[in-house]
Amino acid sequence: MRKLALPALAVTAILLAGCSANANSQNGEADTSASLTVAFSEGGTTLNPAEANDVTSDTFVVAAYDQLVTYATEEVDGKPTAKTDEVVPMLASEWDVSDDATEYTFTLRDDVTFQSGNPLTSADVVGSLDLIKASASASFLYGMAGIDTYEAIDEHTVKITLTGPNHLFLQILPMYSFSIVDTKLVDENGGAEWLATNTAGSGPYVIDSWDPSTQAVLSRNDDYWGEEPAVADVTVRFITEASNRVQLLSRGEVDVATELPAKDVASLEDTDGVVIDSRASNKTLFFAMNNAVAPFDDPKVREAISYAIPYEKLIDDVMQGQASPMTSAVPSSMPGFDDSTYGYEHDLDKAKELLADAGYPDGFSFDFTLGGGFQDWSDDAVLIQAELAEIGVTMNIKNMARAQFLEALDTKQVQAYISRWTSFVNDPQYHLGLLMTTDTSSNYMNYSNPRVDELWQKAAGETDADVRNEDYKEIQELITADAPWAYLYEYNIVVGLHEGTEGYTSYPDGIIRFAQLSVQG
Repeated sequence: MRKLALPALAVTAILLAGCSANANSQNGEADTSASLTVAFSEGGTTLNPAEANDVTSDTFVVAAYDQLVTYATEEVDGKPTAKTDEVVPMLASEWDVSDDATEYTFTLRDDVTFQSGNPLTSADVVGSLDLIKASASASFLYGMAGIDTYEAIDEHTVKITLTGPNHLFLQILPMYSFSIVDTKLVDENGGAEWLATNTAGSGPYVIDSWDPSTQAVLSRNDDYWGEEPAVADVTVRFITEASNRVQLLSRGEVDVATELPAKDVASLEDTDGVVIDSRASNKTLFFAMNNAVAPFDDPKVREAISYAIPYEKLIDDVMQGQASPMTSAVPSSMPGFDDSTYGYEHDLDKAKELLADAGYPDGFSFDFTLGGGFQDWSDDAVLIQAELAEIGVTMNIKNMARAQFLEALDTKQVQAYISRWTSFVNDPQYHLGLLMTTDTSSNYMNYSNPRVDELWQKAAGETDADVRNEDYKEIQELITADAPWAYLYEYNIVVGLHEGTEGYTSYPDGIIRFAQLSVQG
């Protein structure tokens, strides 16, 4: 057995860093009575960790719950940033791994109580895994983690057995979906349905109220087992209009604002009292073409579209520099990224040539479904429409409200669309497995390449990162040649902060950890 644990002093340091990452709080300068007001674009849909799948819901889950393990952080350009490839203790103080890397035995901390006052036991871990396995949302992560069985060995020991070696297992466990739930409290309240609007966690914040149409109010868990959060109360206001979030931040009426339009970043940077945190991310935007629907069932047509995209205009004119080129199906910040065979650039002559080869010398017409809610998507669509017209292709833009758009994607019948994707685990196995394998849930464009599936499956059980990366390299070459997407750009994640609000840590999932924030006193 290989023991993965850290000395007590190291574990304590990690917990301090994870719960209070800003220098002010560490120096005793934070105002521990401070309140924060945060502006989000949406109000969320559920408080159930196993069913949450939007950033707002996920944020509340992370605030109210803990997981067995968590991601380490590091300083990048002087800013705290998550390392999703390095996992450190949280509710589990240590764990052993069998020599064949299929059995993980976790030892739980013995000083943790839930917000109800109930103590944490191995029964709660087992019950939480039951909820995850049975859920409509998180069950796919359960499968991706390769979990076979799990059992309580004693009150503070849990063994999880995998179907085979799986390097993603530990990287998936820190996700909000794998939060550990107070199962005694859940059972007392009738089961999992109760969790949709109530919490049963051990996390640093208590959710006092939540109205998805207006706001949520959170207060510090004064009995938290870990480092006490520096901020006493957090009010999250749900402001749909981006321009209103910008104004509230500019006037100092909110301390943190998310989903800020790229066009407003420069003016906000010049606004007194506002600090803009803009960082590269693995959030990507792509133009998807349904590989099972004519004319996009022909790879030459998909290639032609890829050559017709005005990439520089999208980044410069629409995103105002708050994005960077996307040159592979795997984001450039992800381990295993390779764009050695990428060759698409804005070349209308090449696009026309490919269309003629495909039997469309005079172009064609198609329906493009534009999901609402994001200004850059709309601006991008107009620019792309104009360029396609230059090669004889008519792009009929069909506007659709976001909720209906997501429902339409689920049918896998949409002819073409723009969508964005953030891989919460910064790993090609997770990323490609959700988007590019034949039968996966988010492959809405019906892309299928048996060799991609074969290589992805092979990489899943490969413990040598260098060997896995060779597989991922070939996968990326195949996808780029097949062109199921036109790669548009990689977003910067932009967060607006009122001066004095510190400790913001960037994670691939885009979730703000309130327990890491502080206000300078």
